[in-house]
Amino acid sequence: MGQKDISTTANNSDSDNNTVKANIAFIGLGNMGAPMAENLLKAGYALSVYDLSADATQRLQQAGARVADSPKDAASDAQVVISMLPAGKHVHAVYLGDTEDGKVANGLLAELPKGTLVIDSSTIAAADARLVAEAANKLGIDFLDAPVSGGTGGAIAGSLTFIVGGSADAFAKAEPILAVMGKNIFHAGEQGAGQVAKICNNMLLGILMAGTAEAINLGVKNGLDPKVLSDIMLQSSGRNWTLEVYNPYPQVMENVPSSNQYQGGFMSKLMQKDLNLAMQTAQDANVDTPMGAKATELYGAHTVENGDKDFSSIMARYDSTVLSS
Repeated sequence: MGQKDISTTANNSDSDNNTVKANIAFIGLGNMGAPMAENLLKAGYALSVYDLSADATQRLQQAGARVADSPKDAASDAQVVISMLPAGKHVHAVYLGDTEDGKVANGLLAELPKGTLVIDSSTIAAADARLVAEAANKLGIDFLDAPVSGGTGGAIAGSLTFIVGGSADAFAKAEPILAVMGKNIFHAGEQGAGQVAKICNNMLLGILMAGTAEAINLGVKNGLDPKVLSDIMLQSSGRNWTLEVYNPYPQVMENVPSSNQYQGGFMSKLMQKDLNLAMQTAQDANVDTPMGAKATELYGAHTVENGDKDFSSIMARYDSTVLSS
């Protein structure tokens, strides 16, 4: 097959400009991937989807997608491939196949024509993203690592933040597609940069959440009302995102997981995964991250019994009674 012509800004039957949107293969229809794919369908893209879950693919089929029986089948007529997979080993397996040395064996890259645009929105180690990107580059395939922030709510609303690593040309091709699924789209730098920026952000978030919970607990154990203390800190130098929109203490703030027995939101085990990725990246670069290491330790202990609860449930590390509030 020859090089594919990607027209990402057009529509499959767009009466405004009479151009044609790219066919897209979407691989990975979990809590994030499924709503992202649905937003692409709503925007008029032709979509072929693949996931191991029959329920997930049926949901997308009902929305208008073609269900494929393998990643290769999904990408058979696609100019753009988007993936949202659980971990680096899954990204490695899909794109490279049965190999551990970065060479393309029986993976998807071996089947894609030159000029295909690949957007991987999984959150994985930067080294893994660079490994796949290098293999793609050798085949003339544009590869972007584009992890997201914004959770399932952002995926549903189409308001995700995309943090993208890759060439400027590939980013320009991808931006109109990403704009269908997200509100804030950043080009962080070269391949792997998206993953680095994402785990830096989430490492800081884990540190802030653990620190905020610790400070609130200190005040409560000394007789302060948690809401009054939170309001004071919100107007003082301790102000941060967790106090503004995601308070970890029950009933201080409405419509957040801490006021719903820590259900919903961003699971603690996912925060632990991202913190582990941050520690791996720090080790690879020989960078000292003592606060990140402590947050990783705290969440590691916390997720043993509370991995499926929102990451703000780290509050229970300081006051176990909050889990029954």
